[in-house]
Amino acid sequence: MPEEPSYTKLNLDDVEDAAVPNGFGDRWEARVAREPLRAQATGLTHFRLRPGKRSPFSHRHREAEEVYVIISGSGKVKLDDELIEVRRYDAIRMAPGVARAFEAGPDGLEFLAAGPHRPSDGEPVDDPWVR
Repeated sequence: MPEEPSYTKLNLDDVEDAAVPNGFGDRWEARVAREPLRAQATGLTHFRLRPGKRSPFSHRHREAEEVYVIISGSGKVKLDDELIEVRRYDAIRMAPGVARAFEAGPDGLEFLAAGPHRPSDGEPVDDPWVR
């Protein structure tokens, strides 16, 4: 049996867009890369939020701390009840328990989310801001 390589390289544009089959393709692209990367303990997702759109849902994690990095564009992130302006190269750390959702500015908002993989750790948050 061949030995598992010590690294995995992929282009995030080659990862299937999970937004379309989940009915969110009109708002964003969501490329969940943990499994294609063969990562065991780390999650990574690439998002492209369309201009003027908001995340299709708000969520939080019970245990996992996440870091979001804005790659391009601008907009806002809603952390619990606080709205914060974001722009290219901003990095936002979110502690467990913080509900989060994004809104893209006129040029859209592209960002990465990274954190530890904890099965069944994420939970949706009922928030009319994202509807």
